Amino acid sequence: MAIAVAACAGDCMGLILESAQVFVEQHTLEGIVQAQQLFQQPGQLERLKKYHGDKAAWVLRAWIDTWLAPDFADWHLDAELRQVPCPVLTIYGEHDEYSSLRHPEHIERLAKGGTTLKVLHGGGHVPHRENADAVIDFIVRWLGTLAT
Repeated sequence: MAIAVAACAGDCMGLILESAQVFVEQHTLEGIVQAQQLFQQPGQLERLKKYHGDKAAWVLRAWIDTWLAPDFADWHLDAELRQVPCPVLTIYGEHDEYSSLRHPEHIERLAKGGTTLKVLHGGGHVPHRENADAVIDFIVRWLGTLAT
């Protein structure tokens, strides 16, 4: 959603993306299949209830069904990325279960405002939870470059 907003907002100063997926890749699909199997185990759905409450099962099903649907295989954000005029900070975990570093490379190729990539070494798909201090540091330092 942030990419679409930045693409439409002519006065966007900068865009920060964390673990953003901008196309469907095999690595993502494999991670989702593994998550699907994990969440079938007793007690695993309760972990999602912390974030999604009573809608946890619905959110999980919508996520899995959407990404694994054959009609979704060609989904991408190329048109939106080509319209992003501002600088972009992309933050990814080195061991993201759902996306590879092909995503920030793709963003860099298409976004017009330039990109900065920060990789959280040892991190997974949720860098802000896995190492909040490092993510905050990345963001603060990057925002400082926009002010100059």
